[in-house]
Amino acid sequence: MSVTMPPAAAAGHSWLSHFRETFALGIPLIGAQLAQQGINATDIFILGQLSAVDLAATVLATQYFFTIFIFGAGLAIAVIPMVAQAYSQGDEVAVRRAMRMGMWASILFGLIMLPLFIWSHPILLAMGQEADVALKASHYLHIVGFAMFPALLFHVLRSLVSATGRASVVLWATVAMLVVNAVLAYALVLGHFGFPQFGIRGAAVAAFLVQLFGFLFLAVYIERDPELRRYELFVRFWKPDWQAFREVVMLGLPIGVAVLAEVSMFTVSSVLMGQFGAVPLAAHGIAIQLSSITFMVPLGLSQAGTVRVGLFHGAGDRANVMRASVTVMVVAIGFAVASGIAFALAPRALSSLFIDISLPDAAAVIAYAAPLIIIAALFQLLDTAQAIMNGLLRGLKDARIPMVLVLIAYWIIGLPLAWLLAFPFGLGGIGIWTGFLCGLGTAAVMLSIRYWRLLQRAEG
Repeated sequence: MSVTMPPAAAAGHSWLSHFRETFALGIPLIGAQLAQQGINATDIFILGQLSAVDLAATVLATQYFFTIFIFGAGLAIAVIPMVAQAYSQGDEVAVRRAMRMGMWASILFGLIMLPLFIWSHPILLAMGQEADVALKASHYLHIVGFAMFPALLFHVLRSLVSATGRASVVLWATVAMLVVNAVLAYALVLGHFGFPQFGIRGAAVAAFLVQLFGFLFLAVYIERDPELRRYELFVRFWKPDWQAFREVVMLGLPIGVAVLAEVSMFTVSSVLMGQFGAVPLAAHGIAIQLSSITFMVPLGLSQAGTVRVGLFHGAGDRANVMRASVTVMVVAIGFAVASGIAFALAPRALSSLFIDISLPDAAAVIAYAAPLIIIAALFQLLDTAQAIMNGLLRGLKDARIPMVLVLIAYWIIGLPLAWLLAFPFGLGGIGIWTGFLCGLGTAAVMLSIRYWRLLQRAEG
């Protein structure tokens, strides 16, 4: 069966068409990331209506789940360039192989990780968590561990939908998940619409059902779309393709390690900040939350960059690989500069959005957060640069060397320097954030050098 070449793989793209197509792909992916943030925020808000213990247990449990999930998400991310390159070449069989084995790898990962959820209670106690918080968190994790399967499968299906120019479907799926999550959590956690109040267990059931809904949403869409249905993703799903499976795993594991390295750097930073007391930790949390919200834009653009570079690279069109890369970077850096200026000009106003100013410690938290948010202005630029370069490298299916580079940047340079500046040099929270800057800046520079060298090598 012949496959029509996607427009993105055609030669002769102008700069204007690159910007137009980057926005067309990037905006829905950015929206999907923001909607995902909304799902997390909704859970925190609703559980906060019960008790401080429930809220703390939810925060702990969701961080536990996210840390494991983000590692497994590398397998789903690996499918994106594989599908994009095969799609640009009109290779229907290769698309199907990559998608099926991506789902196989995700299911296998979920099975391997399931014991970490089943025995989460003793693990959390061994990590020094308070007994009542650990117990409630384990109640959540016992259920939500099964959400790992549909969550990863949803991200695999996103690869096909995004690579074939249907990123808006990902946005609508995520928005629908946001609405479903709010309704289910309201009903099951707080006991509305005739349901008993299940508390934190209700939140876990809602999380599982929402992830299952998202997976089924995309699965049904793919099966109903005439062009996507011909890939027959679920026909003879049981049939293995070990070569494609190996490629997914060999590309996905380094991506997972690289993403986990960055996430864990922020997790450890919170532990370090907590040693200075509640006020600095709260201020740190505000600065991180602000940065996380704005980071959804470069993250969505990074995913768009992976798809677009993958399409052009698969078609052997180096000139448009360059143009696609520059376009994504220009758009992302432009946003980073704008958000950084906003951070630098109004740090106190922004931090006051995240705390009740009538609270006794509010003034102290806002005062401590202000300089951190000013540092976060520069942080925006460096974090955006490294995120985009990571996405572009994934479009070239380059993962192992970038993994080594980010481990060096975050764990050999960033974190040790953060500790050194914060404690021996006595700079406190400012020292930790300065260490962040150095780690992210190092990653951005090294990844950029790696990317341009690969392009020069391809040209030679």
